[in-house]
Amino acid sequence: MSFIVAFVPGVVPGKWGRTWNERESETLELRPLGEAVALAELREGGIAMALLRDPPEDDALRSIPLYREQPVVVAPKDHAIADLARIDLADLAGETLLEGTGADAVELVAANVGVAIMPQGVARAHSRRDVIARPLDGADDTGIALVWRSGDAGDDRVQAFIGIVRGRTANSSRGASGTAEAEALQQAKAAQRAAKAAKKKAKQDAAAKSAAATRKGARPTRPGRPGGRSGGGASRRRGSGRG
Repeated sequence: MSFIVAFVPGVVPGKWGRTWNERESETLELRPLGEAVALAELREGGIAMALLRDPPEDDALRSIPLYREQPVVVAPKDHAIADLARIDLADLAGETLLEGTGADAVELVAANVGVAIMPQGVARAHSRRDVIARPLDGADDTGIALVWRSGDAGDDRVQAFIGIVRGRTANSSRGASGTAEAEALQQAKAAQRAAKAAKKKAKQDAAAKSAAATRKGARPTRPGRPGGRSGGGASRRRGSGRG
């Protein structure tokens, strides 16, 4: 029976497959699947591992992050952004942004229906002559991770593929050390998420304080009443009495 590793659009796992074939006797099947299908198959046991894009948090799964993907905007070949090297998200104001990141979205872009934002790897996988892709600043990037079931962490085949993806040599130790490496990476991911959440909260707090200060500064001052009991008026009355 083959050892099946799924991969989502935009991921190119061929080099890892070649290394596996050089080292391992068991047949490796690299199976292209959509993101939702790949995740479902992994949870149900239909595949052993998967290369997924931004996998969800799940106690039943383990993962190691591999790399981040630059977002790009895909537009018709004759679009105005074709003359630019990079695009800012604000530059797309007024454009029709299409939903989806696959071949259907690229087909609509080619038909001049709108523009689409997607990971660079996906745009490359669906590239065609009548559309262009430009790096996009101001949009969230995405990440590719290798994911497997928590209960399979001790499987030698799982550890072998983790080692290949992580760049370990054929003679490197695996098994317990591979599991420890995965645990360390999981902890690092948790720390990164916590730091990101703290940074976001600090930014929100700063924005709230700035807005409050602006509202306070814009509050109108109550005008003084003519002949009121201000300090200056009292002083003038006392002065006139002594005269």
